[in-house]
Amino acid sequence: GDTCSALLLFISIMTMFMSGVVAIFEYDLKKIIALSTLSQLGMMMFSISLGLYELAFFHLLTHALFKALLFLCAGILIHGAGNTQDIRSFGGLSLNFPLVTVCMNLANLSLCGVPFLAGFYSKDLIVELACQYSWGIFVLLMMFICLSLTVLYSVRLTYLSFVGPYGGGTSISVCESDYSLVGPVVILSFTSLVSGPILSWLNFPAPVLIFLPVFLKWGALFFVGVSLLVMLSLQGLTYSYKWGAVSKFSGLMWFLPWLTGQGFSMKTLKNA
Repeated sequence: GDTCSALLLFISIMTMFMSGVVAIFEYDLKKIIALSTLSQLGMMMFSISLGLYELAFFHLLTHALFKALLFLCAGILIHGAGNTQDIRSFGGLSLNFPLVTVCMNLANLSLCGVPFLAGFYSKDLIVELACQYSWGIFVLLMMFICLSLTVLYSVRLTYLSFVGPYGGGTSISVCESDYSLVGPVVILSFTSLVSGPILSWLNFPAPVLIFLPVFLKWGALFFVGVSLLVMLSLQGLTYSYKWGAVSKFSGLMWFLPWLTGQGFSMKTLKNA
């Protein structure tokens, strides 16, 4: 049992770390969101490895709601920006998509675990209960670093899509007047606001009592805030040349797809 837990703990933390780092170097809008899903799956497995099964399920539910919202918003952006998925050709989209911008930022903040949004209720509980467990400083530090990485790629995504300078993509069509597109997004935004407390009332009849030292209690919020500021200050710079090797390595997702099948299929598909 213990070895299984330890192995699962290690694999889940490495998954969270890998997907977070890769998402920072990724330019495909849908891939960033997919990698963030992978990161949250790592979070759920982390929770299971600590023996918090109900919490993992609770995080699965809240994450499903705000991640569905995130994907729908991304779909609207891709549709409106002439079917391009490259966020380098976006920029300043908040002027063309005000409603989608609001909803997507709501989903992103919920993903980052900003207090009183849906993601906070599940994610913060996992983090604080993990802080109570005596797994050692490495596990805690890695967990906090993975939290920071989530904030980093979310801020980067928001900046490059909505705030930054226009990247010279195709003409932007107006599609916020289409209620079949925007309707579900608004409904999901509402759920990703209120589903946190509602589901936590349904799931946990008794409140969880957590005793933590002050610096651990504020740890999650501190890491979120600092990484928010760090990424905002980095956005003015493009990744310089010395990051070339890292971004190649991360852009290829640490060679994992290549190791798990792409490497074999390349040889056979060349003849097709």
